[in-house]
Amino acid sequence: MSGSTGEVYRIDWLPGTDVLHGTCHCGAEHTSEDPVAMWEWMLGHPEGHTPEGHRS
Repeated sequence: MSGSTGEVYRIDWLPGTDVLHGTCHCGAEHTSEDPVAMWEWMLGHPEGHTPEGHRS
């Protein structure tokens, strides 16, 4: 087993919709109906999102 990076990525499905809600380990959040786009956003860190508290 490899060592843990301590990074947690979370994607929740919003019941009754086709919407996924993602939370990155940095606290940034994103919603999408496309699971591939959601994972690209998550794994493209830090491009495409900023840490919580630094949103514009």
